[in-house]
Amino acid sequence: MSTATGNRAIIVGAGIAGLATALRLRQIGWQPLVVERAPRRRAGGYAVTFSGIGYDAAERMGVLPALAERHITPDKMVYVKPDGRPRFAVPGPTVRAMLGERALNILRGDIEDVLYEAIREDVEIRFGTTIEAVAQDDDGVDVTLSDGTVERAALLVGADGLHSATRRLVFGPEEKFRLDLDHMTGVFMLDRLPSSVEEGTTSTLTDTGRTLAIISLGEGRSAAFFGYRTDRPMAELAEGPQTVLPRVYADMGWAAPDVLAQLPAAESVYFDTISQMVVDRWSRGRVVLLGDAAWCVTLFAGFGSSLAVAGADRLGDALQRHPGDVLAALRSWEEELRPEAEKKQKLGRRVKGLYAPSDVFRLWLRDLPLRFASYRPVSRFLQRRLQIKA
Repeated sequence: MSTATGNRAIIVGAGIAGLATALRLRQIGWQPLVVERAPRRRAGGYAVTFSGIGYDAAERMGVLPALAERHITPDKMVYVKPDGRPRFAVPGPTVRAMLGERALNILRGDIEDVLYEAIREDVEIRFGTTIEAVAQDDDGVDVTLSDGTVERAALLVGADGLHSATRRLVFGPEEKFRLDLDHMTGVFMLDRLPSSVEEGTTSTLTDTGRTLAIISLGEGRSAAFFGYRTDRPMAELAEGPQTVLPRVYADMGWAAPDVLAQLPAAESVYFDTISQMVVDRWSRGRVVLLGDAAWCVTLFAGFGSSLAVAGADRLGDALQRHPGDVLAALRSWEEELRPEAEKKQKLGRRVKGLYAPSDVFRLWLRDLPLRFASYRPVSRFLQRRLQIKA
């Protein structure tokens, strides 16, 4: 059993939130230990817009240049009909203009890669290891791990995602906090780009209640992204992607048959409910939740990765402002960050109906701004207005 506390932290989860926290704590002189349930690092994940306070935090933490190298710059976004014919297309310069200058379009897995490379020489990471029990006192927290060790630290950070074991052990069962938004999502990397999708584009088909997007990432990489409505998210999560995705998408047309044919051989498939975590307080004593374990704004809000990195950065700032007083640091950190997280959660709940519209009218309404932006005069205006050159 480890008896040291001092500036030692145990971080559960080696995703974006956990790796960013490990990096920031290491930068302020702490000694983080990261434990990760998966036996090895995962790759891929869906593309996100990385901007705002997360972009600013990455710049302060010194990883922005490496993230910028992973930026995906689509030649165009194409919205197709079930037979593969285009409905409309938004040219790449307009897409980049709408994204803005201080923003990146990047895979979640690429963010993890950059953060991992930034800490791997300085931070111990134990893969294939889970958290089994937590006990804390006034001076520290004892964490029992599945590898048979008991580690003691000044701080335990639960950055272990939507289905957090840390949250379950310390805060209560998941059902107490989970707000399902009645959608599922799935993502995996493709072995080959379907012939119906042009290299360098993001192509999307949406029909009633379901969406399939195929993203050409360059350098021979491409990914498939699924999102659909359901009134039984937890039951379908239990069934798994190999059963559910073919059932939901088998009759979709376009590139769906080709994509589904690649599913059985996919190395890693992300498949989960689209749910928020509504937690009244993010810390209990010396245990704090960060990232999706604490708030999970969902991909509807489009800010989860940015908020995770910003949360890690601001946690480091709070610990610096309150040396030797972890509890005060956690209170200060939450007071600063919670308004932003709650604002994004409200946005996610408000726009969920536009993600996989339930009828043709709502689909038309969702696509109207993008269709408008596809017209050449409007496209040119946007590029000039936002000072992005084609």
